[in-house]
Amino acid sequence: MQRYFVGEDGWTEQGVTITGEDVHHIVRVMRMQPDDEIICINPSGYAASCRITSTDKDAVQCDIIDWLDEQVELPVEVTIVQSLGKGDKLETVVQKGTELGASQFIPYQAERSVVKWDKKKVDKKISRLEKIAKEASEQCQRTIIPSIHSVHQLDELIQTGKQFKWKLFAFENEAKQDEYQSLADLVNKMSADDRVIAVIGPEGGFSQSEAAKLTEAGFHPVRLGPRILRMETAPLYLLASISYHLEELR
Repeated sequence: MQRYFVGEDGWTEQGVTITGEDVHHIVRVMRMQPDDEIICINPSGYAASCRITSTDKDAVQCDIIDWLDEQVELPVEVTIVQSLGKGDKLETVVQKGTELGASQFIPYQAERSVVKWDKKKVDKKISRLEKIAKEASEQCQRTIIPSIHSVHQLDELIQTGKQFKWKLFAFENEAKQDEYQSLADLVNKMSADDRVIAVIGPEGGFSQSEAAKLTEAGFHPVRLGPRILRMETAPLYLLASISYHLEELR
């Protein structure tokens, strides 16, 4: 069944009103008619089974049939800090990371990032990532859409990290050592509703200065297996590991 995220102003005691781009998808792409059923999700993450009552070019009206009890979100809130990279790597991370349960994404201007965002195009890039996150959330049947934040510099990132119980960064040096900080050890200490922030480096890895400052700020350097992963693979490995330990093994 098709799912649509509906803003707070679309919910009333009488039902649900869908506006914006989703109207085109419902009416023109899916060719739905009155009496067809869809799932609508409000900003608080609650999903409802709804029946379409009317459609036009500006809005789709629905009645609420029943509220659904869906438990599909990760038990911990994971924020992925992804260094800027070449091409569409960040888009891939947002799409696949959304499927794997991330709750927020923060683009990071690392020292060794090979690209820098044009300030005039930042809003357009963020809007593009927000659309990708929304579509991925609908596809994988989540009840929230991950937030996309503005680009962070290191000092801003360290300040943001103070809000989280668990802070870590994927450091390739850990993969090369006989003694290393295990991601599994950290994940096994996590409890439901904990907040986690994970920083992923750029193609060239973290500089020694970045690694030192992150460590000093309380970020744990961890290895993601014994192999060196591409920057777009690392956050997916991390999210899958957290899901496996906290959702499948418990």
